[in-house]
Amino acid sequence: MIQKSGKNAPDTKADAGHNGNPVRFTLASYNIHKGVGLDRKRDPERIMTVLHEIDADIVVLQEVDRRIGARSAVLSRGLLAEHHWQLVPLAMKPASIGWHGNAILVRQGIEIVDAEPIGLPTIEPRGAVCAHLAMGGWNFRVVGMHLDLSGLRRRQQIASVCAHLEERPGPAIMAGDFNEWSGRGGCFREFGKRWNVLRPGRSFHSRRPLAALDRIVISSEWTCHSSAVHQSALSVRASDHLPIKADLELTA
Repeated sequence: MIQKSGKNAPDTKADAGHNGNPVRFTLASYNIHKGVGLDRKRDPERIMTVLHEIDADIVVLQEVDRRIGARSAVLSRGLLAEHHWQLVPLAMKPASIGWHGNAILVRQGIEIVDAEPIGLPTIEPRGAVCAHLAMGGWNFRVVGMHLDLSGLRRRQQIASVCAHLEERPGPAIMAGDFNEWSGRGGCFREFGKRWNVLRPGRSFHSRRPLAALDRIVISSEWTCHSSAVHQSALSVRASDHLPIKADLELTA
């Protein structure tokens, strides 16, 4: 849950500025597998219950839209509003809530300043989305992504996201399904000294987790107090990935 020092409201006019008060919240990433669980049933309410279990303030989602037809969203706008989520406006199609299946949700108390998709070099349909957020006088960015199955493409895609963020330096977080089976090598070599790749734990496959495919990466301005895989009786069944989360604080 959001923990905020001081009583100052978000200053959305500041570029990367702040009022000196640290902010602290929980961020999660979850590949919801289009809402289809291990029982092969599409159950949006089950996904929402898992999100309630996680109790995060910002959630980066992957595979939120169906792949065929109008790419309609698995989680409807009405369902998200019912559960008190703000949806970052990234949808490129009327029936969708994301871009290439990526979406970002935020709780009340965090202001959505702006958002844009990030084009990635790719063979198969992949993408990244960037939300500009404000809280407690701080402005920061959160990028959600679902990277390629190809190791070469993953490295190129991370380089593209990093280049996008460097165009406007400031506190940033990247999260999503990196599709990287290597623990510390592979595409993670693309991150320079400015970035800290967190290791919440093994998140895939949910029935028997063998790989840490889902990751959270934070810039040097953040402190991570803890990170973990959320494994519950329901999350094991709800998707082929388990959600991950991190308790983050922005102080400098």
